[in-house]
Amino acid sequence: MTAGRIITFNAGSSTVKVGIFALQLGRPRRIGKAVVDLASQPLMLRLKVADQQIEITLKAQADGDDTRLMDEMFSELARHFDLGSLTSAGHRIVHGGDLFTGPVVLDEVTLKQISGLVDLAPLHQPQALRMINAVRALLPELPQTGSFDTAFHTTVPDTVRRFALPRVYGEQGVKRYGFHGLSYQYVAGALTAKAPEIARGRVVIAHLGSGASLCGIESGVSRDTSMGFSTLDGIPMATRPGALDPGVVLHMLGPLGKSLAEVEDILYHRSGLLGLSGISGDIRTLSADDRAEAREAIDVFTHRTAGEICRLASTLQGLDAIVFTAGIGENQPVIRQRIAARLQWLGIELDAKANEKNSERISTPSSRIAVHVVPTDEEQVIADESLAVTTGSPVEL
Repeated sequence: MTAGRIITFNAGSSTVKVGIFALQLGRPRRIGKAVVDLASQPLMLRLKVADQQIEITLKAQADGDDTRLMDEMFSELARHFDLGSLTSAGHRIVHGGDLFTGPVVLDEVTLKQISGLVDLAPLHQPQALRMINAVRALLPELPQTGSFDTAFHTTVPDTVRRFALPRVYGEQGVKRYGFHGLSYQYVAGALTAKAPEIARGRVVIAHLGSGASLCGIESGVSRDTSMGFSTLDGIPMATRPGALDPGVVLHMLGPLGKSLAEVEDILYHRSGLLGLSGISGDIRTLSADDRAEAREAIDVFTHRTAGEICRLASTLQGLDAIVFTAGIGENQPVIRQRIAARLQWLGIELDAKANEKNSERISTPSSRIAVHVVPTDEEQVIADESLAVTTGSPVEL
């Protein structure tokens, strides 16, 4: 008999990451992964089965009708995996507001509540909802679950969460929520297994990818994070600016005569590393480019990241370790080195060889602050939580 399967969907603004998990010894174990690039034409499904990489051109279009896309995706996945034994589908949902502090089964009530939060995450929330509705249309009897990026940060105190605005806006939900919570949850758990003495301390986790943020944790619990009300806040990202004087937005809307739609497009799609460099939002491309604009974009990114680490250390009242994760954090030694160089005054010292190899610990034994690299796995958290809420078993990460 084939063991049960769980499928996970991690829907971003331009990609959908899919995980296939088999239930082994009571826990989901990954047996395959896939990515659909929604920005490519035609759409491409990149599938990994064991050590084999497969690229499949899809006929579906990125036209907002995800049912056709999902139908074709399921057909291709079924060639390699037993999807007839699916027990649940888990979804990453960026925003849970103040309503969701943990994973839930997706039913009419919870879907209505999630839909009510679209205005808080206009880039990501609609994509997740389309994926959920497409799965419902194709497999109406399959239980679906939602895991929320904001849930990990519900432990952040009000002193950190509140903005210095009239209190009525805070009561209306204008506050710091924080994101990338599934990644931080996984890394915090992995750090507890790998280096429990460090995990019990004050740690800043740097989730550095095309979307990027940092989180200050104490004994594995979130105390502060760089992203606030939206995914625009914090440090510069591939196409998003990070923290920005609100007067800039007023200036764009007023004297510069930009419409709300134009400003939204600038902030979400044309800023960050792409805007700074005028070349690319991909730090790999910028690192290989000798032009001054590329160098300056990286300088701004590393400067702001180092500064945010210091701000989070202030919230934590100290700092015992820094952990790098996600695409840039896990795979770009030069970026890690340049961030660490700006923090040498804190007593941080990297082991050059360990850093170049992307080793688990990349700081020297004499470094006052430990520096680690821990690969993240958001889909594993989604699968674990999907199993937990559909069976009533505790979540074990």
